[in-house]
Amino acid sequence: MLTHLVTSFIASAAFGILFNAPKKSLLQCGFVGMVGWMIYIILVDRYFDAVVSSLIAAFSIAVLSQMFARYYRTPIIIFSVSGIIPLVPGGLAYDAMRNFVENDYNTAIQLAAKAFMISGSIAVGLVVSEVLNQLIRKIPLRKVKS
Repeated sequence: MLTHLVTSFIASAAFGILFNAPKKSLLQCGFVGMVGWMIYIILVDRYFDAVVSSLIAAFSIAVLSQMFARYYRTPIIIFSVSGIIPLVPGGLAYDAMRNFVENDYNTAIQLAAKAFMISGSIAVGLVVSEVLNQLIRKIPLRKVKS
């Protein structure tokens, strides 16, 4: 578990460097990615499907990114893009392509479909979080008269 924490933090922070995120926000970028990956790993270990786990982890990443963006007064995309990196199914897409090249089309299509569904669930998690954030911000606050 410690290995997952460290590697997901480093991967997210390193992508923040590649993404030209401000130096002062690299620790937060790494933290967002680490939290998202830990949620994903815990859910997969609890027998959730990878697609559902990715959806919940992406939603959590987006919520945490919105909180950090508001607190540190930076764009949300800095935290969300760096935080999503550990969830991207690159290895699965690679395996799908390798199976296509090896003419194992049944396995390749299954892997490609799963990679596509995981990618879609990441996108849906980000969008749902943003929509809920916009709805919550539009709710007028009533002042209670004493």
